[in-house]
Amino acid sequence: MIGRAVCLSIVLVLVSAGCVSAPALDIGLRASIPDPTIRFGVDTFAFANENRVKYRGKPDLYANWCFVMARAVTQFHRFARFDPAAAPLTAGEYTERVRQVTARPPWHAALPPDERIMIPGYGSLYAFSRAQERAVKAGLTGRVLSWMHWTNWRVVYPMPRAQQEAVARETLAELQAGRSVQWLITNLPVIDLNHTVVVYGYRAAGRGAIDFIVYDPNDPASPGTIRFDVPARRFWATRLYDARVGPIRAFRMYYSPFL
Repeated sequence: MIGRAVCLSIVLVLVSAGCVSAPALDIGLRASIPDPTIRFGVDTFAFANENRVKYRGKPDLYANWCFVMARAVTQFHRFARFDPAAAPLTAGEYTERVRQVTARPPWHAALPPDERIMIPGYGSLYAFSRAQERAVKAGLTGRVLSWMHWTNWRVVYPMPRAQQEAVARETLAELQAGRSVQWLITNLPVIDLNHTVVVYGYRAAGRGAIDFIVYDPNDPASPGTIRFDVPARRFWATRLYDARVGPIRAFRMYYSPFL
């Protein structure tokens, strides 16, 4: 069983390496740090994905939507535009606009401004989702399918440190190209963290470390931080909402039709 798991891990590393070409970390870190790919509190949701255990019994509980919300942040950033001066729509019409935006594959290239789906009456995703929370939530779909995404099973297998280094290297390259990256993160075998975040920036942390700045759907109030220890080739949950500080594993999500 262990041998089979190791073999599968190696296959995944090879598949991932074949999908994305990225420079070594020491080369990538020599480049100037770009601006964040999205603006926290502007291009993110105003409401939270709620913890089912922590908020047990809450009448309007909005739980287990983290994968959909994180993916939608990328979709809105690439395929929508906001016009605060345009006439507002009804709640039902806003819901339909959300569905149109989130129906587009998140791995597709960003649309030019004149081809994007227009959200009238608001200047940003944050303002829109704060004022039209019910309509926005009604337009976000696919929660169950996001749980069953075929790559989610990666969390149960051991992964070589080279694979984690590849995730960090590819993420750095994507951020330098102006593209956010969605991660699946876990600290299994501890049953504590099986979640997703959107990486939108980074900074050098000294002593061979990179701090990746993330939007966490569980925390609309402040950004999170996940550190990559370059010498050890592993990720650490440095600051994540309601999660303990400690080692985690990260995997890229929704960057191709297959991964």
